[in-house]
Amino acid sequence: MPKIKSKKSAVKRFKKTAKGKILHARANTGHLMRKKSSGKRRKLRRPGSLVPKEQSKISKLL
Repeated sequence: MPKIKSKKSAVKRFKKTAKGKILHARANTGHLMRKKSSGKRRKLRRPGSLVPKEQSKISKLL
């Protein structure tokens, strides 16, 4: 039985942590950053984690 290939598009967008959580980049960081507060911009830098329902879907792709 051959190994199942991972979806390269998912590999580029998501990262798996040591405990098994899946992290993603946050939205609203592309442009128009000047009008966002510095606290908002700082929080957008940190990766977000997926909810458990979405984690099961994405982990099959990775």
